Amino acid sequence: MSTLALSFEFFPPKTPEGVDKLAAVRRELYALKPEFCSVTYGAGGTTQGGTLQAVQAILADGVDAAPHFSCIGATQASVREQLQAFIAAGIKRIVALRGDLPSGYGGLGEFRYASDLVAFIRAETGSRFHIEVAAYPEMHPQAASPQADLQAFAAKARAGADTAITQYFFNFDAYARFVDDVRKLGIDTPIVPGIMPITNSTQLLRFSDACGAEVPRWIRLRLQSFGDDRASIQAFGLDVITDLCERLRAAGVPGLHFYTMNQAAATQAICARLGLGS
Repeated sequence: MSTLALSFEFFPPKTPEGVDKLAAVRRELYALKPEFCSVTYGAGGTTQGGTLQAVQAILADGVDAAPHFSCIGATQASVREQLQAFIAAGIKRIVALRGDLPSGYGGLGEFRYASDLVAFIRAETGSRFHIEVAAYPEMHPQAASPQADLQAFAAKARAGADTAITQYFFNFDAYARFVDDVRKLGIDTPIVPGIMPITNSTQLLRFSDACGAEVPRWIRLRLQSFGDDRASIQAFGLDVITDLCERLRAAGVPGLHFYTMNQAAATQAICARLGLGS
């Protein structure tokens, strides 16, 4: 049995039924003994209330939880207020992000980059929070160049990030090269690979195109060849992602962070293949 650290990402449910469903999914995944669970929120904090409620529910379950916290469009006063709310809720971990501007939004606010948010959290709260940041092995879609993206990551690390979680990827070499390049800059921040189970090809391809994650041609073509055959898509996806996780584990990664899409089955199946959890 491996001791590889696991963590899971959820998004905040929008309906009472969704809340109940996520509670059931969480209970199933807790059997894998995650180090923590993170909860996303939308552009400009559009689901911020739901995010905090979901985080508080996870904490009430006795599991560490981290809200995603983006700074785009925020002021120092609004961030300070949110940090106090996190402290009051007993939150000890934050995923600090720049975030995306909501459509029709005017200015950037007082924080231009995630590194500004990390530095502000540290200045305001010292070591009160464990700060996670994002990493992009295949380059952030808005970065000017791979070198600029590396420097942006280094700035977050130097500002006080404790750990990084990557955008999901399917190319092991992209992750390995990114980590190598970061280490050459003298940055030793642990970089946890983000893992996206493959369960729905249409959704996966749409997501990947939107966020800049490359789906290798051989995977894309194989998925397209299955058409609407969900069972074949899921069996193929389980093989592909398990193989990727095996390579990552062999390379000594500090953990695996699963983008669960508020579903349990695919993550459970991958972890069972890997011999992880209970």
